[in-house]
Amino acid sequence: MGDSRLQPLVLSEDERLVLQGWATRRTTAQGLAKRARIVLACADGLSNTAVAARLDTDRGTVARWR
Repeated sequence: MGDSRLQPLVLSEDERLVLQGWATRRTTAQGLAKRARIVLACADGLSNTAVAARLDTDRGTVARWR
């Protein structure tokens, strides 16, 4: 499902834990939570199109945060 033209996004375990915390914490600003979910999905190897569809946003937003 990944796109071979995209640079792989590699996160350390600490980075992943911080992003997961932001993505799931109820007190996190919604914009920050969405950006965290975008980065996590990109790190899972999904294409910009797949991430955009999954998170109900546009590919440009995903590309900006990749």
